[in-house]
Amino acid sequence: MKNPAFRFIMLSAVMIIAIVLHSCASIGNPSGGPRDEDPPVALRSNPAPYGVNFNGKRVTIDFNELVNVKDAFSKVTVSPTSKETPRVSASGHRVTVQFADSLLPNTTYSIDFGDAIEDNNEANKLAGFNLTFSTGPSIDSLKIAGVVLNARDLEPRQGMLVGIHSNLNDSAFAAIPLERITKTDDHGRFTIRGLKPGKYRVFALGDLNNDFRWDNPAEDIAFMDVAVSPTTETASATDSIFNPATGKLDSVVSRNFTRYLPNDLLLNAFNTNYKPQYLTDYQRVDSTRIRLIFNTRATSLPDVAIVGADRMKDWYTLEKSRYNDTLTYWLKPKSLLITDTIRLHTRYLRTDSAKNLSPVNDTLRLITARQKVTKPKKKKESADSVPQIQFLGLQFLSPSSLDVYAPLVMEFETPLDTMVASRFALMQKVDSTWKPVEKNWRIARADTLNPRRFKIEYPWDYGATYKLHADSIAATGIYGLFTKPTDCEFTVKKEEDYANLRFIITGTDVSTPAFVELLNTSDSPVRTTPVINGAALFTNVNPGQYYARLVEDLNGNGEYDTGDYNISLQPELVYYFPKRLNLKKNWDAEQAWDVAAVAIDLQKPAELRKAKYEEEKKKRTDSDSESTDEEDDDYFDPTANPFDPNQKKRRRNNPNGYSY
Repeated sequence: MKNPAFRFIMLSAVMIIAIVLHSCASIGNPSGGPRDEDPPVALRSNPAPYGVNFNGKRVTIDFNELVNVKDAFSKVTVSPTSKETPRVSASGHRVTVQFADSLLPNTTYSIDFGDAIEDNNEANKLAGFNLTFSTGPSIDSLKIAGVVLNARDLEPRQGMLVGIHSNLNDSAFAAIPLERITKTDDHGRFTIRGLKPGKYRVFALGDLNNDFRWDNPAEDIAFMDVAVSPTTETASATDSIFNPATGKLDSVVSRNFTRYLPNDLLLNAFNTNYKPQYLTDYQRVDSTRIRLIFNTRATSLPDVAIVGADRMKDWYTLEKSRYNDTLTYWLKPKSLLITDTIRLHTRYLRTDSAKNLSPVNDTLRLITARQKVTKPKKKKESADSVPQIQFLGLQFLSPSSLDVYAPLVMEFETPLDTMVASRFALMQKVDSTWKPVEKNWRIARADTLNPRRFKIEYPWDYGATYKLHADSIAATGIYGLFTKPTDCEFTVKKEEDYANLRFIITGTDVSTPAFVELLNTSDSPVRTTPVINGAALFTNVNPGQYYARLVEDLNGNGEYDTGDYNISLQPELVYYFPKRLNLKKNWDAEQAWDVAAVAIDLQKPAELRKAKYEEEKKKRTDSDSESTDEEDDDYFDPTANPFDPNQKKRRRNNPNGYSY
């Protein structure tokens, strides 16, 4: 018989094993814990941050968790630039930057990762991470910072290359790669690091071919008019220290730090609107029309002639787009209308391989696409049946409720051969009776580019009802069709249906021509008016929500003009009224507008901005009254160790934004 103590021990062991097995077999919901919202934390690197005398070709950075590198080619930049792009990869907890060539001696290198590094599980991005080191015994620590905005609409430019040249010649931007570079973040902000004392030209580039220079006129660019000299100054920061147990303010301490300047550069990005000019398409729209479509605007029209009928004159009526990129030729001779195939000789300007416009001769074969005709069922004709008459089509493009300042617009189906103004009559309804309007109204071309469109102009009365009557044969088209009797009745809006808006504008030189654009909620102009004696007046504005944008019209042509680097011409400056305008019926509003009162990068109302920048602007605006200097300083202590877990993500030291 076995020992009772042994039996007790064995029985206890069996019971414990059974309990453990039961626990393992039980099905339950694991406690996942809170979602990880923290970005990866850098622990160590080789070389160390701001390390010196580095002589390797591979840089490694270790993190506290598994990481990925997303879009490294477009987001990661290395300064100074090199012919071969370094290879950036992630494996486990480590990010590696592998250089193809040996690094330059006695040179400060800066690797800007943007927000390319993220953790493997939740994709939390590590924004603004940078590693700076030197292959020599010292670090070049100066920096310049700023923001890149789209010149036309002040949108922040994301992912745009920003760089410097110590060569101050204008030709350097196009001839040689930028020396040190970075890329703008989601909000258009940038910091160029590792600079020596000296003077630099600053550029931004939408680099389409990744050669770090402006050798393609289709690339977006921005440039500073003058060279900048990076420097430093001593500034004071106030820190608020809170008790972690109570959450209450414990103490306030002040300390000095080094501020790197300039940190408020503003680059206005623009495009020269260059496109190579060539014929993209040609077509016989139908038997009556030929259409030529060019890739971009042209300053001149092509020479055209019908092959085999070179002596044929006045064989078309031209309808063209504003910039001559779409040309429609309405054929006039009947011999051309019934010809299925037309050969058209053209001579036009085309961009050659040297990007110059050269004349080109071309012969185009244009075929009419004939639709299959199905025979209609034969109807039994009555003795009194009348043949159908085909009339010239006429439609009115204006709404039935017309704005008091707008003309009545009409469009004919084809270009006209003749128009008899006396066969049109304008009438106004007075006490239920139509009375003819005898004076002060006229018919004119509504569009010099479209020969089919006309307008009726008259100083309409508020709330009045009018009728335009077109008599039979009031107009005859080039194909012999004429109009049938047609009426268009419409009512003009009442005066109380409108609002009037007047801006009193300050902050600009009154001698500089300018105009104000009234914008809809899609940031598109709906009305434009000049600034006269410091005021811009919009009358008879339909009620609704609007925004406003002022353009300094330097050449006085009434249009926004872009820049031209070749002649050192900046794009015309743009300012936004920083608030939404809610205009109501029968209101007269006067609004003071100091265009310099709000920093340029904060002027555009949040509703018009892209989503990411909306959030940032709101965050900055809400925190201005309570943030400390240190918290607002994106570039506070730039030489601080990026691996220090106590380092906060700081914002720019200019909470009021940037100014010109």
